[in-house]
Amino acid sequence: MTGEQGSAAGTSAEAPAGASSAPGHRLVTDHTVLSVVVGSRAYGLDTAASDTDRRGVFVAPTELYWHFDKPPTHVTGPGEEQFSWEFERFCELALAANPTVLECLWSPLVEHVTPIGAELLDVRTAFVSKRAHRSFLGYAESQFRKMENHQARNPKHVMHMLRLLISGLHLLEHGEPLVRMDDHRDRLLAVRAGEVPLDEVGAWRASLTARMADALARTSLPDEPDRPRVDALLHSVRRRTLPGA
Repeated sequence: MTGEQGSAAGTSAEAPAGASSAPGHRLVTDHTVLSVVVGSRAYGLDTAASDTDRRGVFVAPTELYWHFDKPPTHVTGPGEEQFSWEFERFCELALAANPTVLECLWSPLVEHVTPIGAELLDVRTAFVSKRAHRSFLGYAESQFRKMENHQARNPKHVMHMLRLLISGLHLLEHGEPLVRMDDHRDRLLAVRAGEVPLDEVGAWRASLTARMADALARTSLPDEPDRPRVDALLHSVRRRTLPGA
């Protein structure tokens, strides 16, 4: 998972590098169609010290693509802890079952939505597929391996990797990622506080991994996302942002 895609860890350090110029900021300010809160506040795992992480989707006017210099695919800012994707890039990542992007579509904390943003939310089930098993599990496992290789475990990061496995399991079983962690809050916060022994953390991780494999074998999710449905929406959005449309 690249930096531009964002981390699934849910920490303030997750914000990837992106365009931060004034023109990019204007795209976010003037053309955002969906803005949500993600991270610990959306997960129900926030504390008094938690940041408010905002993620959004903007639609660059179609005429901007008629020049050699194309609009940015993503923009950092203008607010603190704010990061946005251009509509097409967001859809590409969601089709690939990027955990951070999929969770944006199911965030319970929606701060701004336009009619186009509502259409995006209406087709969110088109993005989910069996690819989620590979993306959610793969990212969590890669992060666990990095910590093990460096023999340094960040309890907060461990908590969010377990949360990611829980979210991915729920997606395979119910067709959508689990964002709010209310039923797991106490146990996850105990992990974050370093109160859970490493062997217990390992057993929980192994159990979730095994349950995800079992859920993959039984899931009703399609093998691939509904790309034609998403492509039709993208085509419609590009037509509507033509000059004079």
